[in-house]
Amino acid sequence: MSSTIKLLTWPDDLSAPAVLVDSERIAVRVYVALGAELGWPLTEAEVIEKFIGRSIVSNFEQITSRVGPSRAALWQERFGQLHRAAVDAELTPVDGILEVLDTLTLPSCVASGGRHDTMRHTLGHTGIYPYFDEGRIFSASEVAHGKPAPDLFLHAAKQMGVNPSACIVVEDSKYGIQAARAAGMRALGYAGGLTPAQWLEGLNTTVFDDMRELPRLLAEA
Repeated sequence: MSSTIKLLTWPDDLSAPAVLVDSERIAVRVYVALGAELGWPLTEAEVIEKFIGRSIVSNFEQITSRVGPSRAALWQERFGQLHRAAVDAELTPVDGILEVLDTLTLPSCVASGGRHDTMRHTLGHTGIYPYFDEGRIFSASEVAHGKPAPDLFLHAAKQMGVNPSACIVVEDSKYGIQAARAAGMRALGYAGGLTPAQWLEGLNTTVFDDMRELPRLLAEA
């Protein structure tokens, strides 16, 4: 197990580290509100289905094709404002994750489709950022394609000097799980958020719903 790297990742389209911080509900709520305001009515279930786990670029393309470039640009601007305000007021770490990070001994990193400035804000706000120095935080802005493409995970593994087959991805979105499989990595699917557990099930994947189980699952992987 000494060669294993744990990739802690989150739904990059929402710029929210949902296996580290409890951010999905905030982001989904903002997407629903903006859709109603800007001409694309969406339910919470539709937001989870269409956006969680995809890259910011992919989601912006979806929104642009639906509401047009000017409204999409406004959507992006408003999302940044509303999401940041809600993060500052409400964001908390995922239940149990600080205990896990305090005891984690395996090499680890963060791989996200969110921008580095967003990661500094969300992870810094919850006290998680110091667990991962800059050299172990990777963004989809560094690769050609975001999830469900494997590019980000493969890039993170290369930078960490670990073979993809030795990596374990901790993910909470179906697109992230697909990316892990495409990268040839084992996956632990966290079903403690909004994504239904059945969306995470499949080849080389163990689904769990309590972050405190993570050390045991890593030891058994």
